[in-house]
Amino acid sequence: MKNTQLLVLFLIGAVLTLGGVLLKIMSLEPASLLLIVGMTFEGVTGVLLIYKSVKDHNGKDSFLDS
Repeated sequence: MKNTQLLVLFLIGAVLTLGGVLLKIMSLEPASLLLIVGMTFEGVTGVLLIYKSVKDHNGKDSFLDS
């Protein structure tokens, strides 16, 4: 999986988390679900980015090239 795809997944998680925060402020029902899904997206994507950077660390590629 390319780094740009992982960054897009992370941004999707961030948008879902922000939506959950806004719904939580307004005390609406689906806020907890959005927070859980968004933070799960962010967590899994962060772990995948760390794994990829450790696995493919050869010092030649730029961050967004691989």
